[in-house]
Amino acid sequence: MELANQMTWVPKEDVALVACMVDLYNVGTYNTNTGFKAGYLNELERMLEKVLPHVMLKAKPNLESRIKTLKRDWATV
Repeated sequence: MELANQMTWVPKEDVALVACMVDLYNVGTYNTNTGFKAGYLNELERMLEKVLPHVMLKAKPNLESRIKTLKRDWATV
């Protein structure tokens, strides 16, 4: 993996990601007993595009990777 292709998340993006995940959970459309249903990353991508229009975060690999990192580091997502 080349380091030049990795992006650095800023706190503003992390806050927006977690806020959108909470909103997505509260709506209930993508909920299951163990987490989220398939397709939630695409909806999360659309939600983040509205909040952070010029960041251009993609469901895969950006959101998927960051959620995995947040789960590992915080064990709350």
